[in-house]
Amino acid sequence: MQEKIKWLRLIRTEGIGPVRFWQLLRQHKTVDRVLATLDCPYPYEKACEEIDLHHKQGFQLLAAFEPCFPALLKQHKDCPPLLSLYGNPEFLSRPMIAIVGARNASFGGRQISLQLANDLGHAGWIIISGLARGIDEKAHQGSLATGTVGVLAGGIDCIYPPEHRSLYTQMAKQGVVISEMPLGVSPAAGLFPRRNRLIAGLSQAVVVIEAAVQSGSLITADYALNQGKEIFVIPGSPLDPRCSGSNKLIKQGAFLVESAQDILDVLGKPQVQEHPCSFLPTTSLDQGRFDTIQAFDKPLTDKNLKEQLLIDLSPTAVEIENLLTSYPYPPSVILGLLSELELEGRIQRHPGQLVSLIQATSS
Repeated sequence: MQEKIKWLRLIRTEGIGPVRFWQLLRQHKTVDRVLATLDCPYPYEKACEEIDLHHKQGFQLLAAFEPCFPALLKQHKDCPPLLSLYGNPEFLSRPMIAIVGARNASFGGRQISLQLANDLGHAGWIIISGLARGIDEKAHQGSLATGTVGVLAGGIDCIYPPEHRSLYTQMAKQGVVISEMPLGVSPAAGLFPRRNRLIAGLSQAVVVIEAAVQSGSLITADYALNQGKEIFVIPGSPLDPRCSGSNKLIKQGAFLVESAQDILDVLGKPQVQEHPCSFLPTTSLDQGRFDTIQAFDKPLTDKNLKEQLLIDLSPTAVEIENLLTSYPYPPSVILGLLSELELEGRIQRHPGQLVSLIQATSS
């Protein structure tokens, strides 16, 4: 514990990030010697308070010198020296595949994410993603039964998006949620690339589903490519902007995949090794702490259901029957809105009870 306090003091000192942390440790050999060279190191009392607060709220603080710390992550120069986690740290020692993609994913994209995660999970892989809406959410849901890892951009106590509170709790019971940020840090935009690098660093391969150009999913893929890892991509319609970045990855040499078997043909089933790990059961969280988090999005209402349908549909046709069971509305309401959208020339019906979005063309 004293060593962990020293590590926490060093990484929390202003101006010291993961890369600098390891540089200083290599230079001075011990954390004690590094701290002795600093003019204003992070206070000992505050480090003790942070560790104590982790324990009180059911979280753990895992240092890179502990057995449970993921070995794959330690290979990178920007490896965080400590990780906050909620759940079972044993999952961090098992082989992972990342599934990432659009937050505003189409209905078809979300279905694919759910199925891929389920199939890969039953093949022995742990699924890791960013707990975001859309593709990430379905990847976690599809792998809950087999084990899933979520990476947060903010502190481990800052659930984002707020409506994923239930998923977050389920993941802590059937997997683990992690963060490298201090408790209480809100998930600001600049922190998401750091989260993406953690997803890439922990995974042995990355699967991309519906990613626009300059999206966070492509940042994750770039990190993985630089680490020599395989990239797999579900192809999308060239008419759908959500697929422009992912389709570009295929042109650049990523594996085009249509099912989990395509991925397993390349990677095979993982070799799971026993790993010594002390698992501390999670305790109930202080729910009052989370009640202060604001929801950033409006709940689904009659007024914006039509708009949500347009987001969920894409140029790739999906079954109308599946749409009818995906919203908290009677089928008659969904069918009525689909008829309106068809009359407006925004969607197109196909034989076999299929429907697709009609992509607007520029004149």
